[in-house]
Amino acid sequence: NLQGLDVSLPLGALVCVTGVSGSGKSTLAREVLYRNVRSLLASRKTAASGKSGAGETPLRGCGAIEGWEEVSRTLEVDQTPIGKTPRSCPATYVGVWDKVRSLFAETPEAKVRGYSPSRFSFNVSGGRCEECGGQGLKRIEMNFLPDVRVPCEICGGARFNRETMEVEYKGKNIGEVLQMNISEAEEFFRAVPAVHRPLALLEEIGLGYLTLGQQSPTLSGGEAQRLKLVTELSKASRRGEEVARTSKPSLYILDEPTVGLHMADVENLVRVLRKLSDAGNTVVVIEHNLDVIAEADHIVDLGPEGGEAGGRVVASGPPSRLHERNGESHTAGVLNEFLAQRRSAGDDNVVARGER
Repeated sequence: NLQGLDVSLPLGALVCVTGVSGSGKSTLAREVLYRNVRSLLASRKTAASGKSGAGETPLRGCGAIEGWEEVSRTLEVDQTPIGKTPRSCPATYVGVWDKVRSLFAETPEAKVRGYSPSRFSFNVSGGRCEECGGQGLKRIEMNFLPDVRVPCEICGGARFNRETMEVEYKGKNIGEVLQMNISEAEEFFRAVPAVHRPLALLEEIGLGYLTLGQQSPTLSGGEAQRLKLVTELSKASRRGEEVARTSKPSLYILDEPTVGLHMADVENLVRVLRKLSDAGNTVVVIEHNLDVIAEADHIVDLGPEGGEAGGRVVASGPPSRLHERNGESHTAGVLNEFLAQRRSAGDDNVVARGER
């Protein structure tokens, strides 16, 4: 449903693809941009390794893509679960749990007992509670009803055996640390940058209420998506409190990430997207939410209508000047009114960003 268009997307920016339903937003961002860049990157990797099969990569839905060489990788960040088993949790997903286990293994008590970091893993025999297999829960089969999960009567849901929990770090055992929420853990590990930095990011985007050991299947789609974004953000190199621009930026694609989110969560999401783009990455978001669109560096508006009457670029540019591009854009008219309301309310941040 794309009508022979040419699209220019700035690298290292937050880009919104907008338009009415059926105008071709997902086709452009996901089917054409994401899939083709992923194929090109895979072909480049194959060629670099010297393996057979490297050659010219056929493009789907477009004649050419220029500038993809500046991207190191591409990732579609959606709201699918981050894990399907109770063994997956925020602490393991964002990568802080290995460091936490090492901290416990370095305590004097652990050294006396000869405990290694593996002793403090709930996935390995030896330190975990064997009654529940380190899950903290036991499943009870119910005839003609869904199975029920109840806390393990041996470990009380702590996941570890008694001997393992006799070792303490700063007055807390490993089970108590796993049951901390992210806000508590962020303060508890303030002196350990490798642990504190990802937790501070999670706190900043409004996930401080989650516990470190909360089972991944219990997370909502929005929570899972923000965890993925923080994991990506924590990989960026940092200088002090400022995110340094990465030498090998990535391309991120998100399809309507604000669906199902509260307004406060939308603000947190925008903050993470902005941090990713400020780190030199290119973030392409398919979106209808005006709060997100207004914060973009660049907008590509498709339309003017859906189906056969869409698939063309009707407006393109920064938010504050979108209405100057083309009178066919429905988004431009609504966004211009939205920005005017923000100006009258004294919020000049959006205007300044759009004119950057």
